[in-house]
Amino acid sequence: MGATKTENFTDKQNAIATLTKALGHPARIAIIEYLIKIKDCICGDIVNELSLAQPTVSQHLKELKNAGLIKGSIEGNAINYCIDEKTIALLQKYFTNMSTKLEIKKNKCC
Repeated sequence: MGATKTENFTDKQNAIATLTKALGHPARIAIIEYLIKIKDCICGDIVNELSLAQPTVSQHLKELKNAGLIKGSIEGNAINYCIDEKTIALLQKYFTNMSTKLEIKKNKCC
């Protein structure tokens, strides 16, 4: 398989692709849903909630943080994680816009 040429796409397209790729695992979706439900927590809380190994949860948190979907702040010797609401708003705006365009086009499609 050839290399992906991300430079051929807009910054917005690359950003949305990064975000949706980070959401491409059910454990990450579960982490996002849990963080929305409880507002913020440490890795150990997520381990207890999802019954996954701590290193596995840490890797998923790293992917979500690198994509910008969550934020982490150091509190003592733990990192407290929460949703990055600006990024979620960006995704919401993107999918709302896409849905609106599809609704307009609905009767014009094959």
